[in-house]
Amino acid sequence: MGDPIFPAHWPGYVYGLHRRHEPGLERRTSASALVTMAEHSGTHIDALCHQAEDLQLHGGIAVTAQVQGPQGFTELGIDTVAPILRRGVLIDVASRRGAPVPVGEQVEADELERAAREQGIEVREGDVALVRTSNATRWGDGGSYLQGSGMARSCSEWMAARGVFAVGADLVAWDLPGFSDPVVGTSLPGHLILLVRNGIHILENLYLEELGRDGVREFLFVCLPLKFAGGTGSPVRPIAVVPG
Repeated sequence: MGDPIFPAHWPGYVYGLHRRHEPGLERRTSASALVTMAEHSGTHIDALCHQAEDLQLHGGIAVTAQVQGPQGFTELGIDTVAPILRRGVLIDVASRRGAPVPVGEQVEADELERAAREQGIEVREGDVALVRTSNATRWGDGGSYLQGSGMARSCSEWMAARGVFAVGADLVAWDLPGFSDPVVGTSLPGHLILLVRNGIHILENLYLEELGRDGVREFLFVCLPLKFAGGTGSPVRPIAVVPG
């Protein structure tokens, strides 16, 4: 429907009415639609089966025909993720800078740590840690939004060292699209570090502007992934429950 979509997840989201309100046999009429979409379109969460390293999923599970099939995965699918109700924290890099992180720039761990310290945030084990770059303000410009900024490898390592349950950002891919990290030796290095090596979920395309505007730093994070059997991810509508 015109939303920015990472090229690997084309066609994104398509909605079409197949039954419409029209004159019929009785006064009651009905409308319903068909939805075709990628699991990773719009705001979504990645399942642990979404990425593999040397054809191994998180926990050393080999990608075999028994694990990966036409109907999805028998291991680590999105259907294995319970409803998420956890402490959430927002590290507001854009607020610290006073401007959105520029297109094409990566946020490094030292900046993330400084922002957290200055904003009084302690990232704890089991948290859902979100990062605001203000890339969401580019949503109406698909090219700029998709290019966006990204979290450097050091940020993913920083999050993993703290044992968070999930990370998220107002970015299409958490990592900087098109950048190949020389240390990890691949594109999207954070996806390997977080999903595969540490079993940490990733949320993408979050809208964090209201939390940033209101100076919210800590909240109850609520997110219920859809139970797609064997799915590699799920569209979600996460909310932050703020005291008072």
